[in-house]
Amino acid sequence: MRPTGKLHLGHLTGALENWVAMQGEYQNFHLIADYHALTTNPDTSEIYSNSLDMLIDWLAAGLDPVQSPMFRQSQIKEHAELHLILSMLITTSRLERNPTLKEQVRDLEMDSIVYGHLGYPVLQAADILLYKGDVVPVGEDQLPHIEITRELARRFNSQYAPVFPEPEGKITKFARLPGLDGKRMSKSVGNTILLSDPPDAIMKKLKTAVTDPQKVRKGDPGHPDICLVFAYHNKFNPAEVPDIRVNCESGKLGCVDCKMNCAKKIIETLAPSFEKRTYFESHQAEVKDILADGEQRAKAVAKQTMNEVHDAMKMG
Repeated sequence: MRPTGKLHLGHLTGALENWVAMQGEYQNFHLIADYHALTTNPDTSEIYSNSLDMLIDWLAAGLDPVQSPMFRQSQIKEHAELHLILSMLITTSRLERNPTLKEQVRDLEMDSIVYGHLGYPVLQAADILLYKGDVVPVGEDQLPHIEITRELARRFNSQYAPVFPEPEGKITKFARLPGLDGKRMSKSVGNTILLSDPPDAIMKKLKTAVTDPQKVRKGDPGHPDICLVFAYHNKFNPAEVPDIRVNCESGKLGCVDCKMNCAKKIIETLAPSFEKRTYFESHQAEVKDILADGEQRAKAVAKQTMNEVHDAMKMG
């Protein structure tokens, strides 16, 4: 995950909940992708502080640093080395066909891209293969990158020796939660509810959420399946979804009441993380120690993998 700013509900439903659920089943490695962050913004002045903030969000969400090392990509030099080796095994035309790249160029209205943006999936493949990942929890938009990772693993294993597994992508039911404007949730657009937002901010933001445009007044019949607030209820308030649907469609439930109920459920869901975040924000030295320990553990694994890579390539 890139340290480009504060995390939001989309990160929780699309990644963090999945990561927490997988802790007891897999040996997980959680990467702060600070090199990847440079593809869209070369300014590094806030990357370290953003990395610490993101780590606090992870810890608040329930990630256990004892079970799962958490570390910065830039501090494990083997990422850059494996990226260089893998870049020799893929063509630029293959990278140009990546649908995720095309979407990003369109959505960000980019006139041109840097090499790092084109080669993003190759560095991501190095991030995964360096730790011999079998399962990679991702959002739907990242599945094409997992396929490129699988291709590179096969190509290396065929060209040199079988070193890498072919990872599988794992997505969640709520892999993509819409933003408050109905579009894709994005920090840059400002249509998000942050994991660090206090309850009053969540209430205020939910009031601005777009709903069924045909439901103008409380008594008008609604169409919940096209309402993003209903999508939020599906995630954060599933027990009441049947009643909400009936009352919305009948016109009995107004949008204002529906939004406030939804906001309360989101606040209840985030309440445990609020307490953890408050603790870690006031114990920054402990957060830095967690990061240093994770980097040490990750580096040991990365060095072992690169020894195997060098042996396979007979490069000494």
